[in-house]
Amino acid sequence: MNKLELFDNIKKKKSFLCVGLDTDITKIPKHLLQLTDPVFEFNKQIIDATIEYAVAYKPNTAFYECLGTKGWESLEKTIQYLNQIKDRPFVIADAKRGDIGNTSTMYAKAFFEQMNVDAITVSPYMGSDSVKPFLTFKDKWAIILALTSNEGASDFQYSSSEIKTQLFETILEKGKKWGNENNMMWVVGATKAEMLKTIRNIVPNHFLLIPGIGNQGGNLREVVKNGLNKQCGLIVNASRSIIYAGNKNDFAQKSTNEAKKVQKEMEQLLYQYNLL
Repeated sequence: MNKLELFDNIKKKKSFLCVGLDTDITKIPKHLLQLTDPVFEFNKQIIDATIEYAVAYKPNTAFYECLGTKGWESLEKTIQYLNQIKDRPFVIADAKRGDIGNTSTMYAKAFFEQMNVDAITVSPYMGSDSVKPFLTFKDKWAIILALTSNEGASDFQYSSSEIKTQLFETILEKGKKWGNENNMMWVVGATKAEMLKTIRNIVPNHFLLIPGIGNQGGNLREVVKNGLNKQCGLIVNASRSIIYAGNKNDFAQKSTNEAKKVQKEMEQLLYQYNLL
């Protein structure tokens, strides 16, 4: 999916919501556990329940890899299911890969060619040769970790050099030269919304993947105020607050209600900033 198609989908759905499929088999409704593939069935019902309100889905591969081959099969089936939807959403593999060039090439082939996702999250900390292989695939995206929402982000990401440039700023400055706004996005945590103005000064036209609303406490309005651009430029992810909104037989309906609530707030903001 290219940038224009993504923006068109945002306008069509009046939403820039991404649903994170961080599917923990110990947290899904117990009545699903008797099924052959409870993880996929849970994902399928969540997707069906939220597809009207979401433009993207982000399975976190760790939640599948920990289950061995069975979990990987559930992940593949989930991505295949997303890919066959008529108004296909943007599909992100949250895999946080990043290694030397030949290894990154194999990671890219695995996710872009074998699994046919649109994007993969990538760690840039080994430098340009760990990222560039992901940028050679047409209409595919590398989503690079820039400023994350976790507690340990302060261990390195705010470190300053002699010229007072913080590490995340250096990553943005260097990284934007490796690709462009049509094949590269950036991860910026919603809990760092006040930093988005600084980030937008460096990468004004790139899309940003923003995790951290919902259970992590990020403020959607602050994210939009500081991070929106002329093509929206935001994919805002919510995981637990949507997929675990309920844990009984009506869990899917609870997810629908939560996704709709987020989408309605996004719609209001898109109108407010004249993008609809």
